[in-house]
Amino acid sequence: MKLDFFSKIYGSGIYTGFIPFASGTFGSIVATGIFLIPGFTNYYIILPAILVSTLVGIPMGDRFEKVYGKDPSEFTLDEFVGTWISYLFLPLNVYWITAAFILWRILDIIKPFPAGKLENIPGGMGIMIDDIVSGLYTCLVMNLIYRLI
Repeated sequence: MKLDFFSKIYGSGIYTGFIPFASGTFGSIVATGIFLIPGFTNYYIILPAILVSTLVGIPMGDRFEKVYGKDPSEFTLDEFVGTWISYLFLPLNVYWITAAFILWRILDIIKPFPAGKLENIPGGMGIMIDDIVSGLYTCLVMNLIYRLI
């Protein structure tokens, strides 16, 4: 099986998945750059972007697994979705975005329950869901901190 151009560029997070080291972190950096494009944080844009990327990412993740193996590092669309979820409802400034980015990367790597278990779901669903859960955890923690300060 061969991936078409669209699948390769979208699924690899604008080719960040093909960076030979820390592809998930590079994917998250590019996702942050997209997040910072003026207007992207509008809920009429970011929420559909998260939803569409998730719905497209599940079958696309299946295709990437057929080409590159189980939960391939070449697929970083899941990092985009997790990153964007992490930033929801936070102030748009360097301190909050940086703190959320660091927490997101830590949680994505350690995969707190149930993210680690959900990662074992076969195919694109497993690839996407653990990052969604880690992104939701980051969003929750960061928004709790923000509301308490």
